[in-house]
Amino acid sequence: QVQLVESGGGLVQPGGSLRLSCAASGRGNALNIMGWYRQVPGKERELVARITPGGMTDYADFVKGRFTISRDINKRTVYLQMNSLKLEDTAVYYCRGALGTAAFWGPGTQVTVSS
Repeated sequence: QVQLVESGGGLVQPGGSLRLSCAASGRGNALNIMGWYRQVPGKERELVARITPGGMTDYADFVKGRFTISRDINKRTVYLQMNSLKLEDTAVYYCRGALGTAAFWGPGTQVTVSS
């Protein structure tokens, strides 16, 4: 099994930055693609960014140029650097890891962008 725990969320003003972290334990070193998703009440969870073990990345159009996903294989940690945050980035951000056909999720971390 794999356990994922997010951290780094909080309250930030528009234009500000936050860095989210997702630490994997258990069989975390075996995870394949890892990604960040977000969800607001009443809406479906949506992909923000994802990264392969080799470092290939994929971003949602609404974060391109503002967010950067990275991965430290040795630390079994995935990061999401969020810059130029907007009000509409407010959401619960979830980490997801794929292991074979199984998917694992963290409990989420709240990001609130407000003036």
